Amino acid sequence: MRTPRETGTRNSVDGRGLWMDNVMIKRLWRSLKYECVYLRKMVTGSELRQTLAWCFDFYNIRPPHFAFDGKKPMEI
Repeated sequence: MRTPRETGTRNSVDGRGLWMDNVMIKRLWRSLKYECVYLRKMVTGSELRQTLAWCFDFYNIRPPHFAFDGKKPMEI
């Protein structure tokens, strides 16, 4: 098995391993948990997959954002 250094994999986006690399991902999953997952009762993994697909669709495609001058995230 090859090590990450042998494959050229980096630990961080900027190569320094800063905490800021994970901020956006942590915010995304926190929002998904509190706004989608915890509000619905799901029994199976396929139900969870459908719910997450709906949430990503809703938050990325449908609503325009004021931070993007009224454009949808997928248009940016």
